[in-house]
Amino acid sequence: MAEKSDRIADPVVRCYSGHVYAQAPRSFVWQGQCHEVAEIERRWREPKGPRFRVRTVEGHRWRLSYNEGRASWTVEKLT
Repeated sequence: MAEKSDRIADPVVRCYSGHVYAQAPRSFVWQGQCHEVAEIERRWREPKGPRFRVRTVEGHRWRLSYNEGRASWTVEKLT
């Protein structure tokens, strides 16, 4: 039996993009449901691209990671 993962690759992430792509995530789709970002708690940059720890309007925390080389997002549920 396959184990359920709390991480998904290539989700739909909507974000604000000014002078560069992916400056601030606004919402994302997880398991077919849209989650609105209430707050960006932390943002940082790693060699592959920007990372964000966000809190949704439902109060859950997530890690959103953008891989610039692959032009793809990864979403991971934290709480």
